[in-house]
Amino acid sequence: MATGGERAELKRERGVAVGAAFLMATSAIGPGFLTQTAVFTARLGADFAFAILASVALALVVQVSVWRVLGAAGRRAPELASAIVPGLGTALVALVLFGGLVFNVGNVAGCGLGLAVYGVPEALGAALSALVVAWLLASPRAGSAMDQVSRLLGVLMIVLTAVVAGVSRPDAGAALRASVWPGQVSGLVIVTLLGGTVGGYIPFSGAHRLLDAGVSGPGALLRITRSAMLGVGVAAAMRALFFVAVLGVVGHGGTLDPANPPASAFRLGAGEWGYRFFGVVLWSAAVTSVVGCTYTSLSFLESVWPALERRRPLAVSAFVSLSLALFLLLGQPVRLLILAGALNGLILPATLLVTLLAARRPDLLRGYRLAPWLAAAAWATLVAATAAAVLSLGDLRRL
Repeated sequence: MATGGERAELKRERGVAVGAAFLMATSAIGPGFLTQTAVFTARLGADFAFAILASVALALVVQVSVWRVLGAAGRRAPELASAIVPGLGTALVALVLFGGLVFNVGNVAGCGLGLAVYGVPEALGAALSALVVAWLLASPRAGSAMDQVSRLLGVLMIVLTAVVAGVSRPDAGAALRASVWPGQVSGLVIVTLLGGTVGGYIPFSGAHRLLDAGVSGPGALLRITRSAMLGVGVAAAMRALFFVAVLGVVGHGGTLDPANPPASAFRLGAGEWGYRFFGVVLWSAAVTSVVGCTYTSLSFLESVWPALERRRPLAVSAFVSLSLALFLLLGQPVRLLILAGALNGLILPATLLVTLLAARRPDLLRGYRLAPWLAAAAWATLVAATAAAVLSLGDLRRL
């Protein structure tokens, strides 16, 4: 029978695992996630259900592969990369840190837009949200606080979106049929969703959180896998609920506002109170994405600059302040968001390749090997992600 101390430790590890899952999921659910879902639903209708299902399957492969490899090794991604090829970890840090900063500008902007629904000026709303994030991540119990906030706001977003989805009266039967037998399939949409769910820093947010909490080693792989699957499930639930909410709107003849498709979907689907709900959903999505992005970006930097960990409050303040300053300087960061989307596509193949190369080194993974079917699926996903990265280069040339 487990002692009181053992039970307390098991409870702590379960809490960390759930928190890591929600940190990953809420990192993915940002302003771009909401806009992307609304636009693709308006374009594809019920057939978008198939793209969601396919992207979730691919995201599950990526997340489980990354989390199991890092968990077995007990090392953060840059440390593992440098063990494979000296200097590779530093290059990976530079790529993820720059991409994370660009994403954070858009996320800070989303915070301002969310509070603007309630009459708060965008700049003031963004600044107040940045202060909340800096306080949260710089606190002595930052890990526990981050877990709790991610869970609370993640559940809140799902509940509010589910309410609007019910009110908008979507054709659920058509969506279910299209999920397995679509009238049209867009490969580009599928890989775009994949990049938005597991691109850039996102797959490492939850994995690094588990490592920081001491959850690692071959003996912890079952818990790590369950946490990864829960994270993918939470993000998928939010995507599916938002999809059916928008589907109900466009299915009844509603036309989304191109300037703000997700906000107009909530307003058309549930009236003025639906629009108020959207403000909460957008702010929650944006602020949790700022938290996940800041935490993960700095965890990469600390891997090559360990002394930074002792100055984490200062580093958090600097990263969030720089993100806020860029938003205030640039206003609506449309061009930066395009660049962020392109970088998302470019970063995913690089990080996944590093993971799969490490998976071929049992000496680094303390004897662990990826299951052959999982490794094969991950390599196939890498090919698809690389093709998407090549296509995303067009975004960079248009800037």
